[in-house]
Amino acid sequence: MMMNTTLNQLRSLRLETMAQALEQQLMQSGISAMSFEERLALLVDREVHGRQDRRCARLLKSAKLKYPQAAIEDLDSRATRGLERSAVMSLALGEWVKCGHAVLITGATGAGKSWLACALAQHACRRGHSALYQRVPRLGEELRIRHANGTFTRWLDTLKNTDVLLLDDWGMAAMDSQTRADLLEIIDDRASQRATIITSQLPIEHWHEWIGDPTMADAMLDRLIQNHHRFTLTGESLRKKNRPAKEESTES
Repeated sequence: MMMNTTLNQLRSLRLETMAQALEQQLMQSGISAMSFEERLALLVDREVHGRQDRRCARLLKSAKLKYPQAAIEDLDSRATRGLERSAVMSLALGEWVKCGHAVLITGATGAGKSWLACALAQHACRRGHSALYQRVPRLGEELRIRHANGTFTRWLDTLKNTDVLLLDDWGMAAMDSQTRADLLEIIDDRASQRATIITSQLPIEHWHEWIGDPTMADAMLDRLIQNHHRFTLTGESLRKKNRPAKEESTES
């Protein structure tokens, strides 16, 4: 009776994982051999790890990553890709998120840019940081909708406070003046404060021309490049390598 009360109290305090762990302990025949301190330590440990797992799941869901299962542990670092595993791991395990650094990933289509970017963002979520994925070609439409319905300022605050902003497919579509101004606002809010990941088929030296307005381009690139890490992916398209043989024979 007393134990049922304790379990109910744990759940009323939202300590569900600890309550489940206690129920499991009660069904273990050898648990009486452990001291009270040992049993309590195990219960607290289960609750802490349970909360961490739930927070990570919430962060990953909110991030809306294109490849939510991408993990740096699965990184393909063959020499033909121009990517060193040690460099990626050093970045992922470092303080780039807390320091508000930018990560700039360029390469041809199918080189794995989006996958690598999602893997870095996913790892940041696993370390307790918030993240958000955005495709730049669709960003203009998103911004126009938010300007129209009056949610732009609130959304700008959300982006400003997100630990890792992933801007995918940078430079794929032309920008109008309003989108250009909004993008500068977003980048300016985050400069040296929050981390930003950008993927692009365009080499970085062509970004100035793509942005269009020389003054805004100077301001935007200055904020991105002052503290940045750069990866240039090379080699044959991974999409082609992963394509089923039947499909390839049909196209050939």
